[in-house]
Amino acid sequence: MATNFSHLVLLLATIQSTIAAVTFTVPEHTHFGGYRYAPVDPAPVGISFEFFAFPSYFTNVSATNQCLSNWKDLTGAWPPIRIGGTTQDRAQYDSRTSAYVVYSVSNPSDAPASLIFGSSFLTLAGSYGGSVVVGLNRGKNQVQNTIDAAKIAVLEVKNLLAIELGNEPEYYSRNGQPIASGGWSPAIDAASQNNWDILVGSAVDKKPIIQAGNSNDSPPTWGAAELIATENATVKQYVKTYAHHNYPGGSVTSLMSHKGISSNLHIFDADVAAALKEGKPYIFGETNSVSGGGAAGVSPTFGAALWTMDYVLRATYSNISRTYFHQGTVGNCQYCFWGRYSMGAPYYGAYAATEFLAKASHLTALDDGSSNYAAYVSFDSAGAPLRALLYNSDYFSGSGSRSSQSFELRGLTGSSLKAKRLTADSAQSRVDQGGKVSFGGQTFTDGDCTIAGSKTAESLAVSGGQTTVTLKASEALLVYLQ
Repeated sequence: MATNFSHLVLLLATIQSTIAAVTFTVPEHTHFGGYRYAPVDPAPVGISFEFFAFPSYFTNVSATNQCLSNWKDLTGAWPPIRIGGTTQDRAQYDSRTSAYVVYSVSNPSDAPASLIFGSSFLTLAGSYGGSVVVGLNRGKNQVQNTIDAAKIAVLEVKNLLAIELGNEPEYYSRNGQPIASGGWSPAIDAASQNNWDILVGSAVDKKPIIQAGNSNDSPPTWGAAELIATENATVKQYVKTYAHHNYPGGSVTSLMSHKGISSNLHIFDADVAAALKEGKPYIFGETNSVSGGGAAGVSPTFGAALWTMDYVLRATYSNISRTYFHQGTVGNCQYCFWGRYSMGAPYYGAYAATEFLAKASHLTALDDGSSNYAAYVSFDSAGAPLRALLYNSDYFSGSGSRSSQSFELRGLTGSSLKAKRLTADSAQSRVDQGGKVSFGGQTFTDGDCTIAGSKTAESLAVSGGQTTVTLKASEALLVYLQ
């Protein structure tokens, strides 16, 4: 009797989990329906390479070029890259060395405490087909050395988008950086940044050329609005973009929560508005799930892949033009999208987001960010709906019953649509530990990032301008509207 009762309770719970559909209406055109619309960069998803590790990624990691090329195949443009991080403020330029980088560590998994780099480092950066942001040293307070490097960057990096002058300056004092030896604060840093912007910008004779900001602490302190308020017209003419770093952290459950993602991104609203008021893009110049190379129990999981996907879309919706996901030390990086020998689950989320945004001019969010259920629509250059993406951020650990949620899409045309599902056995699935993650039935091959398997497209019946689909907990669905 007790067993039958338990089965009944389970059945009722399952029915309840799928019975109440969340409903979203697809606008027939951009700027219709009372929604807010954001422009989409031609290549909004990028990669940030830790400064000292950059040459290794491009010369010793076979997957790098293919992983980037996979996104190019979707968008038609190479993804943007940024070269920087903690070790950019430990690195000094040396024109005498022919090596990319020179440093010594006791353990290959360590980052160097100091290093030098030569012009070949920047020549390598210049061989990349997409836009490049190069981060240079401000912490050592040797401006002429930085100017010398900047001049070579301008000469060698044909797709140079911007130069950063220092990384996460709020930590200069605690890290013993010479530039902070006489005291350090947001106001002192702002004065330093402004001075260096003019010195370096005028030395390389480029306007605009500086990616300003580059802090990690949550705004408003150390944020773009605070920095912009200190800039005069001379400084502003050298600024190309304003950037901030962001590592939300937390558990898998909190990280992948759509409500949590939306809340996290609202922290940057005032800074984004301040940058846009100046006519400058605002970007996440370095970001990932958990700082310090990631957390083993969070960063390599499928839940982090779902966070990556939703985070990109919500950031773009928040007028954050580009999002650069950080790749740290090769072989010692929990949040990395790929390595020498295995893929990381988060790459799947980045790929899904890239495909959703590919060749779109705008996107909108159909939800208000207050629940676990998300819906986005991207639009083509003519303003017509291009794709929809649905996300069920309910957490599934892999044990017990897996709930599901119905999504009803309205405002559709035609009699059927195709869709691709981003799924895994659970939010805890890890590709690097043999877990199965797939997007449209396909996977990315360990070691070389090639696409494997046959694409599986689901067919959705449309009746009366609407369709209903079911997403299991910790799943997403990309729906093609054209």
